Amino acid sequence: QVQLVESGGGLVQPGGSLRLSCAASGINFRIYDMAWYRQAPGKQRELVAEITSGGRPTYADSAKGRFTISRDNAKKTVYLQMTSLKPEDTAVYYCNADIGTARLTTNNYWGQGTQVTVSS
Repeated sequence: QVQLVESGGGLVQPGGSLRLSCAASGINFRIYDMAWYRQAPGKQRELVAEITSGGRPTYADSAKGRFTISRDNAKKTVYLQMTSLKPEDTAVYYCNADIGTARLTTNNYWGQGTQVTVSS
């Protein structure tokens, strides 16, 4: 059974940093794009950053220059390094991944989320 498990969230002061990790398990096929989304209270879930299997990243405007997405394919893990955090970055952060199947299709999976709170 495929599982995505996030870790690294917590409480941080404005201007601080956090590193989120998302480890995938139960996978027998290729992991394609991996991504981080976030959802703040009362708002829709939004894409923060994504990265291809070859390591090419893209970022939401709100993340550019402050966040860095990376992945370790051998460890089946994706990371999100967040710096210069702002109160508006407060949200539940979710890991997302497209994973191949035996039928040469892909299935999309979500992690359970990790809370990031930026507050003094």
